[in-house]
Amino acid sequence: MAEGLFEPGEDGGAPLAIRLRPRTLEEFVGQEEVLGPGTFLRRAIEEDRLQSLVLYGPPGTGKTTLAHIISNVTGAAFEALNAVTDGLPELRAVVERAKQRRALEGRRTLLFVDELHRFNKTQQDGLLPHVEGGLFVMVGATVHNPYFALTPPLRSRSRIVRFDALSDDDLNVVADRALADEERGLGRLNLRLAPEARTFLLLAAEGDARRVLNALEAASLLVEEGGEITAAVIREAAGGRDALYDRDETAHYETISAFIKSMRGSDPDAALYWLARMLAGGEDPRFVARRMVIFASEDVGLADAKAALLAQAAFRAAETIGDAEIPLILGHVTIYLATAPKSNTATRAIGKAMKEVEEGPRREVPLPLRNVPRAGDPDHEDYKYPHRFPGGWVDQEYMPEPVRFYEPGERGDERRIKKYLAWIAEMKSKKEAA
Repeated sequence: MAEGLFEPGEDGGAPLAIRLRPRTLEEFVGQEEVLGPGTFLRRAIEEDRLQSLVLYGPPGTGKTTLAHIISNVTGAAFEALNAVTDGLPELRAVVERAKQRRALEGRRTLLFVDELHRFNKTQQDGLLPHVEGGLFVMVGATVHNPYFALTPPLRSRSRIVRFDALSDDDLNVVADRALADEERGLGRLNLRLAPEARTFLLLAAEGDARRVLNALEAASLLVEEGGEITAAVIREAAGGRDALYDRDETAHYETISAFIKSMRGSDPDAALYWLARMLAGGEDPRFVARRMVIFASEDVGLADAKAALLAQAAFRAAETIGDAEIPLILGHVTIYLATAPKSNTATRAIGKAMKEVEEGPRREVPLPLRNVPRAGDPDHEDYKYPHRFPGGWVDQEYMPEPVRFYEPGERGDERRIKKYLAWIAEMKSKKEAA
């Protein structure tokens, strides 16, 4: 069973991030868009009419804190599970207590599930009937996108609320509160935060209030009472900057999406940044290179036929080149793909062809195109070998009831392709007119 709520006067030497955890909605910092005055979520909490919800977003943005605040203002009994350490036995115990509480006291139960994404399908299915039946209101917290991490039935019965990384203004409020609060914070030490130290602290925190508080607490051990926290001190206390990237979950999907869309938008600088974020976070270079191969066909296509070859070379390099050198190769090809002319005509053409195969009439292979002559096929020798004709082209049937799938564009190499296909159309027209 997860630990209970932190109560005033019971810190027992708790970390600064726990001691300073907001206890009311008025103390809560950030998330104004979903939790500001007059918002649906705030009114539901204040009026004790909360339905099951899932809070998701980066670490240190207030998800767990909000659950604790809800427990302070709601009339429901509070139960907590941590999906890392708790499972079905602990859930069954919560269910039994909730049933008894409702039967004997007529009191509702609020169940907070931290790290909700860690529950597997069976465990999530175990939650479902009690959430649906209203035995308890569930508040789940997760750093992973619930559209990937949760089962559709549980997701559909919960309100999804996204928490964003805290802004610099929000983090400044957190830092100033920690330095000023004499009861729960560091106020009795009279510490000053140098401007350059504050700048680095905000950069290192990357929108995470917990990082700010942990760094300030560590810094308070490195300076004398009444002293100044310098940039050097905060660097040591913060331990540098961490790459906020999880290879298997939300950041993985969001960052590769940003990488692809930056290349599609012909912004090499943005593409290089997202590439660096992925590599710094430990992403498999082969995954990145594989997506570049797909991009070369999907988004550059026939506007620059060399793009596919270069992307394939990058993929081969990702399989053989060491981690220290692979950023050079992937960076090289990223710039090429981002600055190449773009065309999705090949993507649209194969899409149309696949749809025609699925929905259109079945077409037989014309007799002259069949590889092996069939008994009774008098026309199998009527195939016209294009290289024997002027221009390397001859008019003949290649598909019954032909359908136009490919429409060349005006960018890059496709201008040449368009010109060639126009010449073929002209030749056909002349033959028909003759």
